[in-house]
Amino acid sequence: MSVGSRVRAVAVSGLAGAAGVAGLAGLLLTGAPPAAADTPDGFTIGDGRITESSGLAASRAHKGVYWTHNDSDDGPYVYAVDGSTGKTVATVTLRGIDPRDVEAVSVGPDGDVYVGDIGDNFNGRWPEVWIYRFHEPAKLKGDVSVTPTRYTVKYDDGPRDAESLMVHPKTGRVYITSKSDEGKGGIYAGPEKLTAGGVNTFRRIADTKVYATDGAFSPDGTRLMLRSYFSGEMFRWKDGAEPESVGTVPVPLQRQGESVTFTPDGRTLMFGSEGANSEVEPVELDGQRRPESVLRAERKGEDGKGGGASSGDGGDGKGTDRDDGKVVLGGVTFAVALGLWLGLRRLFRRGSR
Repeated sequence: MSVGSRVRAVAVSGLAGAAGVAGLAGLLLTGAPPAAADTPDGFTIGDGRITESSGLAASRAHKGVYWTHNDSDDGPYVYAVDGSTGKTVATVTLRGIDPRDVEAVSVGPDGDVYVGDIGDNFNGRWPEVWIYRFHEPAKLKGDVSVTPTRYTVKYDDGPRDAESLMVHPKTGRVYITSKSDEGKGGIYAGPEKLTAGGVNTFRRIADTKVYATDGAFSPDGTRLMLRSYFSGEMFRWKDGAEPESVGTVPVPLQRQGESVTFTPDGRTLMFGSEGANSEVEPVELDGQRRPESVLRAERKGEDGKGGGASSGDGGDGKGTDRDDGKVVLGGVTFAVALGLWLGLRRLFRRGSR
């Protein structure tokens, strides 16, 4: 585990008990119903090698499979996990790669897996970071070795700490979202096509206050989800336009919430966490948080629900009072947790100088 991960783990583990009690109280007060029948089940990652799952991406080639990886100090490995059992069905070794701080994974429209070695726990020490790219294996069984394409990356406004890498499912363009203790993160766009022959400069195209530990595009490319440890925000995405917030998304209380991905149908988010036997938990989307393809299908009645807005939502994308209660509770928990964590982080840094 990296230095930054140790600091985060200390802060989050110390808050887990209080946050868990708060979360339980919130559920009792809001009377939250069980998930809809068509919402996929969550699962527990049972592989003893995966103790710092830091990224998550739904496979395009293999139904029900999710790609994940450890944070740092693990080696050049990416794991394919069966979402129905939590078991690893294949381990991919990246030949010729000595990763520094792998933080994110995403699958592009070409069926390639993009792995982001983009972490920087020193808030901008590394002038360059890297992205590794390989094609999803046609068969997942046992150990597979591949030689990935390696891309060198820098940012147009200097080094950044980042944990979120997203490949747009239609254009194939790669984006990175940086983190910031002061709510000054940014969304960066890579070149239209990455090149392995030189440095790829990522340009800042938008600001964000989300302390992003991961991000994901919806399968149709119309929504961008950014998550932090205790909260999340959904954005309407249109290439060339400023991302527009369409509301917060309730995030499950987890040991150290690190990852998020959409299910292939775009209706549900799957949230992952670090730690041994970590759980991946589903959250069904509602209102305008849902991708445009889902909204169109519901208006046409193709989803079997008779069309129109989903029950309890009113079609305005604002959710119900129950959801608002969850957001308020989550916001309070997040504010307390983040404040304590930042205090510990600064104390740790002073002590290490």
